[in-house]
Amino acid sequence: MTSTPVFTVQAMDFYYGASKALSKISLEIQPQQVTALIGPSGCGKSTFLRCLNRMNDTIPGTRVEGKILLNGEDIYNPDMDVVTLRQRVGMVFQKPNPFPQSIYDNVAFGPRVMGMDVDLDEVVETSLKRAALWDDVKNDLKADAMGLSLGQQQRLCIARVVAVKPEVILMDESTSALDPIATLRVEELIAELKKDYTIVIVTHNMQQAGRVSDYTGLFWLGELVEFSPTSEIFTHPKEELTEAYITGRMG
Repeated sequence: MTSTPVFTVQAMDFYYGASKALSKISLEIQPQQVTALIGPSGCGKSTFLRCLNRMNDTIPGTRVEGKILLNGEDIYNPDMDVVTLRQRVGMVFQKPNPFPQSIYDNVAFGPRVMGMDVDLDEVVETSLKRAALWDDVKNDLKADAMGLSLGQQQRLCIARVVAVKPEVILMDESTSALDPIATLRVEELIAELKKDYTIVIVTHNMQQAGRVSDYTGLFWLGELVEFSPTSEIFTHPKEELTEAYITGRMG
């Protein structure tokens, strides 16, 4: 039995003004799996990731053609509420971006803003536990979030996303600013989170894609060259370009 995809992308093109950045992207993202997007800088993988929660809408002159369906709903339908979409599809950025507030207020921010009828103390504790940060901070929740290490800040940002109960978590090179130990903590966290969430990561680190993902897509010059289970793409790539990139002969 095949599961119903969380995201179905059909022949999607993306434009910055007159410039076409993505061409005819089609793929399916499966539930409770980690999907990694790899490829050289400027090939379109972060642009694609930002299409999944309409983050590119904030850039004037951008447009999307084709379809992106989230559990069967067209996210570019005029009736789609973008605030709700971004709650359902949360994002963790390349550099940790905690708010200059307490640890507690960072995690409570989303539920407060959205008026969620929840016990905030419980949400903060649960979210910090999900982000493997609770034991580090439980005695100091009123401390300034900016005083945390970079790795802790990134896990706090993950807790902040988890607090609003998303369906999907997008991670845009979310370990590239971290040291190897902090990176490992986040990778372990991704493996834990996929039990409950669908995760899509953009990474420059092919070893990381090999370690944490179930599916991998190679982007090249705005096109999706190949998309397969990670084990296949790293051992038996179908395309010569994929093999050349993975073995380091190109890119």
